[in-house]
Amino acid sequence: MTILLTIIVYFAVLLLIAYLTGRKGGSNATFFKANNKSPWYLVAFGMIGASISGVTFVSVPGMVRSMDMTYMQTVLGFFFGYIFVAQILLPLYYKLNLTSIYTYLGTRLGQRSYRTGSLFFLLSRMLGTAAKLYLVCLILHHYVFLDFQLPFWVIATGAVTLVWIYTQKSGIKTIVWTDTLQTLCLIVALLLIILTVARILNLDFSGMTQVILQNKNSRIFVFDDWASGQNFFKQFFSGIFIVIVMTGLDQDMMQKNLTCRNLKEAQKNMYCYGFAFIPLNLLFLCLGILLLVLANSMQLTLPDSNDDILPMLVSGGYLGQTVVVLFSIGIIAAAFSNSDSALTSMTTSFCIDILNIDQDSEKVAHDKRRKVHLIMAIVLVLFICLFRIVNNKSVIDAIYIIASYTYGPLLGMFCFGLFTRRNTNDTYVPYIAIASPIVCYFINLLITTYTSYRFGYEILMLNGMLTFAGMMMMSKTRKEFQPNK
Repeated sequence: MTILLTIIVYFAVLLLIAYLTGRKGGSNATFFKANNKSPWYLVAFGMIGASISGVTFVSVPGMVRSMDMTYMQTVLGFFFGYIFVAQILLPLYYKLNLTSIYTYLGTRLGQRSYRTGSLFFLLSRMLGTAAKLYLVCLILHHYVFLDFQLPFWVIATGAVTLVWIYTQKSGIKTIVWTDTLQTLCLIVALLLIILTVARILNLDFSGMTQVILQNKNSRIFVFDDWASGQNFFKQFFSGIFIVIVMTGLDQDMMQKNLTCRNLKEAQKNMYCYGFAFIPLNLLFLCLGILLLVLANSMQLTLPDSNDDILPMLVSGGYLGQTVVVLFSIGIIAAAFSNSDSALTSMTTSFCIDILNIDQDSEKVAHDKRRKVHLIMAIVLVLFICLFRIVNNKSVIDAIYIIASYTYGPLLGMFCFGLFTRRNTNDTYVPYIAIASPIVCYFINLLITTYTSYRFGYEILMLNGMLTFAGMMMMSKTRKEFQPNK
């Protein structure tokens, strides 16, 4: 009952924020870009929570068991990726005054490239968001609402409905403020869980630091094993490209940046947000080590899946009732901070890129936008329930892999547009974008089968290179060829 009451109060606050931010109107300019009046520091703080899903809240601490703290190598690469986004991509987006960032592809390459980029984003974001919410709803179903005997589809529908309610009027304007609250809840929950685990282990700050540093899983850097997916250079450079693609070329993340008053403020937002990501992920990994130490001291048998370590310790009562509440708040805050912006960005992309509502009157565009927003919410619920019917974590893992592959063509298309002075044959771009992930998959399969090399996140770079190469093969100089309109 305490958890249920906490969740009710939490969502009541979200709805209050939605009411306050939306009472002055829900125009398309407000929904899509918050009238370009968002304070940059609120955007930066809120984007931290938007980058950390409910899955991350349980996955990053758990990965310490199998990967040590080597994920920090990727996180360090993230920061340099954010610098690239701030210096290269944001100036372009602000110069063109974009609402959907994929409009650039239409201007630079042609309409087929434009539609292809947008559709790849919509596919990837829908699959990724549904998979993340599925796992969070599953955790809530098993560990929070089990005594209430609520069917899974009710939890999924209720979760998406709440997101739809507080985003349907003012969209990104509301999200900038709700994400600030949710990021605060996430960070506070994380810190209090760490302090609670340290207290159970009878550790002060100095003792906690020593335990973490001396633990066998505290290794961060791997320079000696080139075949390993945890090699520093693989992780570091992959981290750079992950941010470029999954932040700089992602409508979900960029839409918040485009609500800032000007380019300078948007860049300050990106620098601060990128830097803050480093200590936050370090805290998640430190929590993972403390959980392993606690389990060992209690002689507990941990579950096979790394993702189940934290939920098992929480639900088993080993961390106390307070942590159960904090855990619930943490994963809900992380999940909804990620999914509300995803639902809004998918609505934005479909309206601008597919329906071209910017060419309609304000009233017609407003009506279309509200219908699309509702349809996107319904489709999201259906996908979550479909994952429940399948009920196979290997399928969910496959969904994540497929979603990660879809960002490769976006990387290739944007790189071609930004770093060449040529025009590709727009007619063939959709086929190149589809073929590149398929070819990439078979290359990965062959190398894995016949060599000891294992691809890490660098598969994304290979995917982008294949798309880029295919577009170059079909390209001509601008004087000789103009993109199809």
